[in-house]
Amino acid sequence: MQTQILGLLTPLMALLFAATFAVFWRAGGMKRHVLGFAIGYLLFALGFLATHFLPSEAVYLFHTTQALYSLGVIVYLASLCERAGQKLHISSQIGVYIISAAVLALAVSMTNDVGPRLIIVNMGYGVMCAMGLTTLLTAPRRTVIDTAIIVVVAIQAADFVVRPNLTLMFEKTIPAADYRDSIYYSLIGLVLGVKSVAAAMVLIGATIAELTTTLRESSERDDLTGLHNRGSFEQSMRSLLPRAQIEGRPLSLVVADIDHFKQVNDIWGHQSGDHAIAGFAEIIENMVRGCDVSGRIGGEEFCIAVWNCDNRPAERLAERIRQSFAHLEHEGLNDDIRLTASFGVATAQDGETYEDLFARADAALYQAKSNGRDRVENAERPRAPEIKPHKAPEIVELRQAASDR
Repeated sequence: MQTQILGLLTPLMALLFAATFAVFWRAGGMKRHVLGFAIGYLLFALGFLATHFLPSEAVYLFHTTQALYSLGVIVYLASLCERAGQKLHISSQIGVYIISAAVLALAVSMTNDVGPRLIIVNMGYGVMCAMGLTTLLTAPRRTVIDTAIIVVVAIQAADFVVRPNLTLMFEKTIPAADYRDSIYYSLIGLVLGVKSVAAAMVLIGATIAELTTTLRESSERDDLTGLHNRGSFEQSMRSLLPRAQIEGRPLSLVVADIDHFKQVNDIWGHQSGDHAIAGFAEIIENMVRGCDVSGRIGGEEFCIAVWNCDNRPAERLAERIRQSFAHLEHEGLNDDIRLTASFGVATAQDGETYEDLFARADAALYQAKSNGRDRVENAERPRAPEIKPHKAPEIVELRQAASDR
């Protein structure tokens, strides 16, 4: 009876951790990888329960537990890699499972000794963890928590490979009927329990840190667009500029403004104007990289800090955004109405402050407005003033379009 109760501790802990991560994901509005942690621990718990309750002599015992554990390992590793901004090669993981399952089936058919079965399935888990560890090591960021997660995965990979072999050196053979009374079964309950708790504590700490960051960032985000608000963007720039100068990396600033935006609010209403702003912000978010910072610094004015990017590529980025926005349909506006935006681009110079960089980019934006709107001007490549026909509808045309609705 005591063995039965102790055998339930590990699956019950796994179920508790699964519920914890599910609550974090649901109540905290957290990202998908946190839900993956919950699913992974749920699958581990089901695997533990299957090992505990299914008949030890049953041929399907190891096949069932291997399927549950393998799926749990894949979901667990995929979630860890997604958290780190990497993508786990799932097809390779599935390949490892298929190979180990085939070898397991052969072992089950040839002998009643569970020793070879234990080595086969655990070697499969170890290879899966090693593959996940390799992916995690390629992640660009490396905080203390990231390092702790890497250490946990490395220990898990080593344990899966070493533990069964060491245990079976002392136990020799384990008949299927005696599996639950073996030293290995007692040891695996203890080891898996310790590993589950250790990994869960690290992941819960990582999840709490992410939740704290999310809550802090929510106060730094513009409610309509989800981009950084003005204060948050300026704070980011004052951190990025010194860093760029220390590391010798280029930092460019793109300033954008939606053309004739006041007329949009006056004619179609502020709700339509909000849809236009949100649409412009979505285009920006889809085109910038994770290392860039984008913000809404005014009503219809936006800024993009383009990290490690020279002047000409930053200008091309602004041009791509301009073209995409010029073709965007807007909710609440007539079908034949398209809005445009003007852009100014500047690249930070040695010792330049954010105020100086912004002033130059903003002057380029003003030049784009003066030269006909719906264009990109570059502060690093001054051009002679020229007049370009407006691509955006004039105010009179906007009012006429509104009257035709």
